[in-house]
Amino acid sequence: MFTGLIQRIGSLVRQETAGGGRRLLIECGAWTPPLEIGESLAVNGACLTVARAEGGRAACDILPETLERTTFGELPPGARLNLERALRLGDPLGGHWVAGHVDGIGAVESRQATGRDWILRVHAAPDLLRDMVIKGSIAIDGVSLTLVELTATRFAVALVPLTCARTTLGTLRPGARVNLETDLVGKHVRRTLETGAAPAPLTWERLRAAGFGSPEPPPSP
Repeated sequence: MFTGLIQRIGSLVRQETAGGGRRLLIECGAWTPPLEIGESLAVNGACLTVARAEGGRAACDILPETLERTTFGELPPGARLNLERALRLGDPLGGHWVAGHVDGIGAVESRQATGRDWILRVHAAPDLLRDMVIKGSIAIDGVSLTLVELTATRFAVALVPLTCARTTLGTLRPGARVNLETDLVGKHVRRTLETGAAPAPLTWERLRAAGFGSPEPPPSP
């Protein structure tokens, strides 16, 4: 589990073929405490497992499912990467619950200056947009943000100067493709409503059985 608050920016050294799969070699610098083999690391919003860590570099394997749902297959050597280590028990939760399970890819439509801030508009598929709400949370390349606009084809978020400076979002241009993870709680609520049985109607009998209200219903007006 992550918060969407990026801890540092790394860079892609290269992609390797490993056992018929793909492995990312990432320049991430020294961490305190050091990265450990087997721990989770969010790379541009995708939760990956550290397979090797030494000398300020980490190697993470990528499943075919991850390649299909993320932009990793498009990244060239030298690409900048948002990095966040997994949340530990007792750590402050300053962003929102981010699972690191990328739902799909969006495309930047525009980045518009508004004073010292920026409005980033991103085109997304309908199945992603239906899990979004105004003032709800969204993770873009792993960065926790708040939705300020929502239409049938796109959404928008506001970027403050610190976010632009400390993440890769400040350099995005129209056409750039980004990893998207919609709100974890919202997805589960929608799934429950779509697949669960319709709730039983609320009646005086049910309320009395649960210990609420008087033994008899109130008189009709």
